[in-house]
Amino acid sequence: MAIVYLSLGSNLGDRVGYVQQAVAQLKSSGKVNVVASSSFYETEPWKMNSKNWFVNAAVQITTPLSPDELLELCQQVESMLGRKRDSQSTEYADRTIDIDILFYDDKVIKSENLIIPHPQFHRRVFMLIPMLEIAEDFVHPIFGKTVAQLYDDLENPEAVYLYGTRTE
Repeated sequence: MAIVYLSLGSNLGDRVGYVQQAVAQLKSSGKVNVVASSSFYETEPWKMNSKNWFVNAAVQITTPLSPDELLELCQQVESMLGRKRDSQSTEYADRTIDIDILFYDDKVIKSENLIIPHPQFHRRVFMLIPMLEIAEDFVHPIFGKTVAQLYDDLENPEAVYLYGTRTE
């Protein structure tokens, strides 16, 4: 069983509901066990032109799925929850749900479809803060720093607001 960390976010519709539904769908697959979950955080859109703020959270899961199989499951859940992807666009767009694989054990993976650890994790406060809550001592397999150290390294962290309840 692999120990995996996921980041979930939504900036359309019932943002909290979409994150909760995504976690529930992952669990109902029978291939994912949720071990820990963060609170919800409200954040400004990162490097995208949108007035819709995100609700973000992180979860720690265990799974027998390979990284590629987990990516496929995450994309299926996104699709079931109305996520529309424009394969032609390189710009970020509003979305009902976004599920990113942040870490898969301590593996470093670079393939056509998947990069683990998430290549922007150390720059994205909306990923770091929920991870601080559930895994502050997790060591980034490339940088050799804990999540807490990576957060401390941020020069200008954006505002992140505690939204309320936990993901479960």
